[in-house]
Amino acid sequence: MRIEAEHINYTYNPGTEFAVQALKDISLTIEEGEFFGVVGHTGSGKSTFIQHLNGLILQPSAQKKYRPKKPKKGAPVPPPSVLKVGGFDLLNKKTDFRALRSKVGMVFQYPEVQLFAETVFDDVAFGLKNFAKEPLKPEAIEEAVRSALETVGLDYAEVKDKSPFDLSGGQKRRVAIAGVIVTRPEVLVLDEPAAGLDPLGKKELMALLHRLHADWCKTVVFVSHDMDEVAENCSRVAVFADGQIKYVLTPRALFSKFDELDALGLELPAAAKIARLLHEEGIDIESDFTPDDFAEKAAAYLSARLGQTEKTEKGEGGEA
Repeated sequence: MRIEAEHINYTYNPGTEFAVQALKDISLTIEEGEFFGVVGHTGSGKSTFIQHLNGLILQPSAQKKYRPKKPKKGAPVPPPSVLKVGGFDLLNKKTDFRALRSKVGMVFQYPEVQLFAETVFDDVAFGLKNFAKEPLKPEAIEEAVRSALETVGLDYAEVKDKSPFDLSGGQKRRVAIAGVIVTRPEVLVLDEPAAGLDPLGKKELMALLHRLHADWCKTVVFVSHDMDEVAENCSRVAVFADGQIKYVLTPRALFSKFDELDALGLELPAAAKIARLLHEEGIDIESDFTPDDFAEKAAAYLSARLGQTEKTEKGEGGEA
């Protein structure tokens, strides 16, 4: 499912003294099949934007009581807005938002706090039953729940009858993700999914997300403040700041903008920090800023420089 947004604006508490414009003329296209990153400081608009993607936040035109306003005489006509996810028009109040939400799964930060049922099975099955247009047969529900739990790396027989609150933190997070993917969404949106995890937990979670991307959900939209995660995992990245999109670039192109990211208050990946220090010393190493690639490119650079030094020394010795 392709995600297409053009000229999207959104204001919290409109018409009051507490009004805050969270999105300002946002235009962004995310192609089907991407592992797409979204970054930005707190209050940048990134969370507001991603909540539009499955209709948790609706544009005014998609709300039931919406009536289009007549433009003021002589006022400029604003450009038309577009917000589509696959075949769903999210600006149209006649859109089947229930069907949309079964196709666009949303995993919030610390998703384990959303667990509520008495058993793991019931928790994972809840969304499946809720989105079904007709009652599902018990065997169909069981197969879907089993598949979702096994996909996130849990033993179905071992955990299905347990209380989700008796599981470890990592298991809870996997159960929460299973409860989202059980409907087999085509788009998976995650807001800081690795928050609070130790390095091993983060590594395991990212490996899981790539398995889901390869075998389960065609498109992944991934919000993170960890720039190393973004550099290592995303095909492209959108940078939000003050309700606007400042850049949409590959990680390689984005993290080459050392000064620009500083100005936006964003951290650089560790490899980019080292590359910046080397750049200031006149040494430029082209890299995608993942640890392995940067180490390989730096080693190649060092080897080439040592080779040149050895040639020079041999040449000087020969002349002597």
